Amino acid sequence: MQLSAAPYEERLTAPRTWWLISFLVGVSMALILLPFGTLPMLGGLAGGTAVAAVAASSYGSVRIRVVGDALIAGEAKIPLAALGEAKILDAEETRAWRTHKADPRAFMLLRAYIPTALRVEVTDPEDPTPYLYLSTREPERLAEALRATKSA
Repeated sequence: MQLSAAPYEERLTAPRTWWLISFLVGVSMALILLPFGTLPMLGGLAGGTAVAAVAASSYGSVRIRVVGDALIAGEAKIPLAALGEAKILDAEETRAWRTHKADPRAFMLLRAYIPTALRVEVTDPEDPTPYLYLSTREPERLAEALRATKSA
């Protein structure tokens, strides 16, 4: 028996500028270690770049998936039966929902470098979370995958 592919999967990777910043962190470490000689300077360049790149990669490697009867967003796994309507947010609404309209009880998979998001109502009466805020580059596809999977 072959498992079907996920109807939706997205990895929220860090922007390219973060990789440049990782290199600049390495250059800074190299300059700090320059008075100690060439070998420590090269070690600072390699080590500083590596540590900053690992930090950028770990922050930027979160995934959003719709698999089976669940929405998996980062570490959260939410059954689709507990979800209501999904609303696509444009750049202006995205900014509003992550600032002054935000509810502190909401689950927010927030990446400020992604200009669009999806807001999904939580309909489970026992769950205190009013909605999910999911930063996504493809909110239309995610909303369609949620609708299609719930109706199937």
